[in-house]
Amino acid sequence: MHCVVSITTTETMREVHILDPSMVYRPDISDEEKKKLGIFQETNFRPENQDEDAFRIYEHNEQVKKTYTLMHTHQTYEFVQRKHAQWLTFSKAKMTVMEGLEFLNSLIDESDPDTDVPNIYHAFQTAERIREKHPDKDWFHLVGLIHDLGKVMAIWGEPQWCVVGDTFPVGCAPDPSIVYGLESFQDNPDMKNPLYNTKLGVYDDKCGLERVLISWGHDEYMYRLLLHNKCKIPDAGLYMIRFHSFYPWHTSGAFKYLCNDKDEEMSKWVTEFNQFDLYSKVDKLPDIDKLRPYYQSLIDKYCPGVLEW
Repeated sequence: MHCVVSITTTETMREVHILDPSMVYRPDISDEEKKKLGIFQETNFRPENQDEDAFRIYEHNEQVKKTYTLMHTHQTYEFVQRKHAQWLTFSKAKMTVMEGLEFLNSLIDESDPDTDVPNIYHAFQTAERIREKHPDKDWFHLVGLIHDLGKVMAIWGEPQWCVVGDTFPVGCAPDPSIVYGLESFQDNPDMKNPLYNTKLGVYDDKCGLERVLISWGHDEYMYRLLLHNKCKIPDAGLYMIRFHSFYPWHTSGAFKYLCNDKDEEMSKWVTEFNQFDLYSKVDKLPDIDKLRPYYQSLIDKYCPGVLEW
């Protein structure tokens, strides 16, 4: 049973179907490659009473490809700047973190074979898996709980190619490791602009990711939201939230020439986090009512009160 929350928002909540182009569902990565990356077994999740053939079906591949094509075509340097101006006023809603988790449940993941399970279960499941391995790092547990909260943008009308999927730097040339490759950027106007289409583009060598404009999505929005509301999550946790979808960097090793020493050090934390941001092999869902008091105490410690969204 879901609790009823009071949310002050400027728009009416609606049910939204949203893709999950995470590595477990990405069509460009084979099972063999997933094994090499160490994610195949971790992501081999089976809901009860559902056999293997029914679980890993890729009927939505064309939809995933369309989402990435739109993303790689329209996410330009100037476009991302406009998104910052649009969203970073944080005037959409006022709600607590726990209310935000309940609000996120109006998102339905079309690529999840178990679509009856609300998003809040994945949040708690991720957090609990982190808690089991890192019991002494309570801030890390909270990061697992809130890492996808930026997806609320889809409820407020943001298209999926501005919310989900792998992120990448704008303002410089893309890397071949980006999902669907360089050809997916062929219609991006920045690729014809000499200011943006070189290796470094508008950036300096080793300038640091803090100075790099990343494609717009739920990662960047949630990171900025936490800063705006003066939340007290450590830098490692903020890196996890901001860059967990930056697969070209933390998984493929691309764009190292933009990174400084801090980025290199923090990449270890992002990689550590990402192993938990995948489906568990365990079918049992977490008892949210039982876990809620513990996580509410973490929210009170690091992100207290009503936040501006």
